[in-house]
Amino acid sequence: MIVTTAELFKLAYGRFAVGAYNINNMEQALGLFQGCIKSKAPMIIQISKGARKYANPIMIEAIIRGAAEIYPEAVFAVHIDHGDEATCYSAIDSGFYSSVMIDASHAPFDENVAITRRVVERAHARGISVEAELGQLGGVEENIAVDEANAFLTDADDARRFVELTGCDSLAVAIGTSHGAYKFRGKQGLHFDRLAQIQARLSGFPLVMHGSSSVPQEEVQRINAAGGKLDPSARGVDEAEFARAVPLGVTKINIDTDGRLVWCRVHREHFRDHPEDFDLRPPGKVFVAAYADFIAHKNEKLGSAGHLDAVRAALSEA
Repeated sequence: MIVTTAELFKLAYGRFAVGAYNINNMEQALGLFQGCIKSKAPMIIQISKGARKYANPIMIEAIIRGAAEIYPEAVFAVHIDHGDEATCYSAIDSGFYSSVMIDASHAPFDENVAITRRVVERAHARGISVEAELGQLGGVEENIAVDEANAFLTDADDARRFVELTGCDSLAVAIGTSHGAYKFRGKQGLHFDRLAQIQARLSGFPLVMHGSSSVPQEEVQRINAAGGKLDPSARGVDEAEFARAVPLGVTKINIDTDGRLVWCRVHREHFRDHPEDFDLRPPGKVFVAAYADFIAHKNEKLGSAGHLDAVRAALSEA
């Protein structure tokens, strides 16, 4: 069942966060659906501009349609992640996506408002939800690169004004997370004080955390032991902090890098241990199972596990 993120957020707000996971291929799609069915959680399938370029929008859509047919009990939104204006319009016009994110956070406030408002008007006319972003995360993801000097936290008063001016359905806020595998150096955490300030000005409004992978040290160590050269000092978001963010209005949490680490670890270890092998299917099967376990684990940490049946029932009655 494909639904909008706005519909999911009404049921999730203050209770749990919905996991938003990026996919690029069939194996990720199968693992994602299996993991969410296993943990009985709704989900948000995220497609980035880079994924659309890599796999072609027609192929990505076909993969998701196929997975939805195999797993009809799944409840999910299909969401454009970090879209520019043209990408958002392409997704809206396709009739397939139920949600888009317009990321004009790099632009001055007034320009961000104007761009976001245009996307909101076009999306809402088609019954599609819109996520926007205010503030900038550090790090690198897809075509987004922001150094630490230019990253800044979201101002609470600006957030309220931005939502009022744009009419967006959810807002990604910068509260201390960062994009990509090369994340925090040393012990850092989320700025819950800033998050509380934003929620106080946007009571009941869904907030989004980007860059929320945890970069598990075991994954990094295993990748490096199998020939990788990832930075061993990289740190992500402590999974225990997800539960603290939910009562403060966070209803969507984006996780991409950790899934890529699982893919890298599985394939590096497989071909290290089976150097005679050249078939893509054996490691692919291992990855699907490992990714499903990873998704189920994340859903437990997000608090969304166990809510699938109730969410489906509520949406069916609406």
